[in-house]
Amino acid sequence: MSSCLGLYIEKNVIKYAKVTKEREILKVEAFGVKFYEKIGEALEQIVSETFSYNIPISVNLAEEAYNYFYMFSLLNKNDLKKAIDTEFESYCYDKKINKNAFETRYAISNEINDKDKVKIIHISSDKSSISKTTQSMVNYKLSTITPIGTSISNVASIKPKENILIVNIEGQTTITSIINQKVYDIQKLEFGSEEILSQIASKENSYLKAYEICKESTIYTMEGKELQEEENENLNYIMPTLYKIVTNIQEYIANSTIKYEKIYITGTMSVVNNIDLYFQEFFTNEKCEILKPYFVTENLKINIKDYIEVNSAIAIAMQGLGYGIKNMNFKKTSFADQLPEWLKLDMSLTKKEKKSHNIDFSLKGKLDNTEKWLLRMTSGVLILTILYSLFSIYINKQINYKISDAEDVAQYTDNQIQLVDNDINATKQKASKYKDMENNLRDINDKVEDNLNMKGSIPNLLIRIMAVIPQQVQITEIENTSANNNKHIVINAQSKYYDELGYFKAKLKEDGILKNVVSTQGEKQEEFVKIVIEGDMP
Repeated sequence: MSSCLGLYIEKNVIKYAKVTKEREILKVEAFGVKFYEKIGEALEQIVSETFSYNIPISVNLAEEAYNYFYMFSLLNKNDLKKAIDTEFESYCYDKKINKNAFETRYAISNEINDKDKVKIIHISSDKSSISKTTQSMVNYKLSTITPIGTSISNVASIKPKENILIVNIEGQTTITSIINQKVYDIQKLEFGSEEILSQIASKENSYLKAYEICKESTIYTMEGKELQEEENENLNYIMPTLYKIVTNIQEYIANSTIKYEKIYITGTMSVVNNIDLYFQEFFTNEKCEILKPYFVTENLKINIKDYIEVNSAIAIAMQGLGYGIKNMNFKKTSFADQLPEWLKLDMSLTKKEKKSHNIDFSLKGKLDNTEKWLLRMTSGVLILTILYSLFSIYINKQINYKISDAEDVAQYTDNQIQLVDNDINATKQKASKYKDMENNLRDINDKVEDNLNMKGSIPNLLIRIMAVIPQQVQITEIENTSANNNKHIVINAQSKYYDELGYFKAKLKEDGILKNVVSTQGEKQEEFVKIVIEGDMP
């Protein structure tokens, strides 16, 4: 059986839940909400009350930012990581911020609008903020620091192919979109329960009192407007913020191509009575419900609404138990964290606990030679065992890493070869098509050139004929008679004198007006001699 204490820490309030896991059965052993002025004292009380000195503690990431990058799905792990780092570096350059001041993690989701790409949910947080969290937990077994935007989905029961929104109204509001059981998008609103509690606390001088007022407040639907007016004083602090959240969700859904079936409401403001009915009045196509941990059942001793108050802490604890998106831990892994559990020394116990557990580190009495020899041999064997274990763990990790990297490279190479083959085939097809188009264009160009040449050559031919034709020769007809050769000319001419027609034929040939000049024999008809002259234009 493994356990984890989940802490969701905000300004003035800590939500906590100790969750145990036995096989696949989860159980919430202890939970609650604690308001504080000094965080150190509050943490000490929670850890003591839940008996969590010796179990891992998981806390939420503070001041995180969400960005989105889009990458080609064929990239291997190393290239993908490099591309993401480059995108974030470019983002920091545009924002004029120092990239090295941030700790980053990312999750990969399918891009529903482009199957060839993946969507990168990139999460960053200032290293100083993470260090502050780590320092506050230095006396405890801090195991994970994780963003609530990705962790809150741990407590939801999500069916395959179901699209839902989880609206977590904590100090700031996060809207987590889940598509087909995977986190797809996270939007962070800068307003939430902190805005409401601060206003009420300024009047009541107590955050605890403000929280109790929210738990006792009821939002009435349109049918109960008269009753709502009686509680108007407190609702005046609650309703404006809830309305801003609702309108932001409406805008988010309107701008999305995804159809959502449900909207789950959780966080501090989920304690307000009828908040789900209030949300439902704004959404007709989506069912609005309060988010209940899927593994918690109703019992007579504890109202399930009490569990709902600490959903964020339960989700964070489940993350510490191995649920949710892997590699989302912002706590840097130390050498001690990599040791097997049996090699770890428990340094988290306080003096009071050590005394209560009767822990005695002294060795009384003088050791004889045999005892000294046995002690030295045992120490040597233990040291060698530890070194061998650590070396084996390191070698095994390196081997697995190299195998995974080799498989990625091989897969990437196969994909690239397939893409190259596809490109070669496509290039050959396009080359053949372009060759046919080139031949067609050449034929068309030749025809156009011939037409242009003929357009100018006919008038030039007539002018040259007029320059050499004798006065006694008459042209009765001139035409282009060949369909295949548009340069072939046939001239019908007549004259009263044979020699004039012969002179005309000779001039056509000698002056190069026509090539391949031939003629028929002169035929006497009445007073004229008629002749047909044929030739080709040069």
